[in-house]
Amino acid sequence: MKDIYQVIFSNSHKMSEIKSIINEIAKTDITVLIRGESGTGKELLAKAIHLNSQRKDKPFVKVDCAAIPKGVLQSELFGFEKDAFTGAYFQKLGKFELLDGGTILLNDIGEMDISIQAKLLQVLQDGMFSHSGEDGDVIVNTRVVATTKDHLVEKSMTEGYFRESLFSKINFISINVPPLRDRKEQILPLSQYYFNFYKKKYGKDIPPFSSKVINAFKEYAWPGNIRELENMVKRIVIDGKEDTVLQNISSNRLNDRMNPGSYENLSPSLSAEKKSFNLKEMRKRSAENVEKEVIKSTLEETHWNRKRAAKLLGISYNALLYKIQKCNLR
Repeated sequence: MKDIYQVIFSNSHKMSEIKSIINEIAKTDITVLIRGESGTGKELLAKAIHLNSQRKDKPFVKVDCAAIPKGVLQSELFGFEKDAFTGAYFQKLGKFELLDGGTILLNDIGEMDISIQAKLLQVLQDGMFSHSGEDGDVIVNTRVVATTKDHLVEKSMTEGYFRESLFSKINFISINVPPLRDRKEQILPLSQYYFNFYKKKYGKDIPPFSSKVINAFKEYAWPGNIRELENMVKRIVIDGKEDTVLQNISSNRLNDRMNPGSYENLSPSLSAEKKSFNLKEMRKRSAENVEKEVIKSTLEETHWNRKRAAKLLGISYNALLYKIQKCNLR
């Protein structure tokens, strides 16, 4: 079976161009910023940079800047000395020391608190930093690759939450990953890869995709990109049924058409679909779909940290659990 890197860089001129860029920058230690929508495969590209570099035999670790509170994130990245603060009963080495010689992926760097950014800038400029509670400098040789959702970093910078000096450092080389709807030629190869992967993982013996699923996959806009595709294929393999996935796609497509500004083009079949609903039912269906997408998006943003997602959504933790079950989100 092909590995994911063979698939992600094939059958697409855009991704082939990105592969050429990666082959060049991998030979260097330049800091790279990878941009793109959620689920487009930014982490895969970061790993590809590491695997094609001279650091490939050293560790590669992802740190989710959006999911870790700022106090914990600073300790995770830079460590601290014993007695540096109340509760520091032992010395802790940070990721930059532990990964010395390797590569660190700072996922969603636009979410990093500004209080931590000066220390990161020092690492990128001088290759050194100091522990909390210590005067001496720690010298490290760790490559940094960062990701962000499209122009989130610029937005944070204009709002005063991201240092311009740090942005200029991480944005020296920038790679823009196109959404899956702009590289539809990859939909079937990717779906087949995940189909084979999960069949093997779960020991399932199920038939290939039906023509109905193949056509639905081709026509769908994939707002959740590769991650959404993977989850749908995984559900087909685990359930052994295609109906649930087809219903989800149909429901999402209808919702997209009913909302102006959708990334998917209006279809002539909309008028026929409208006839099967009265206006009240359509409003209800639309509201339910919007709620589902908001919950799903928030869960993805918080990396399925349900407590944090509930806080962002302004609902109780138990209410969120109920809605996850109701919307069949897994």
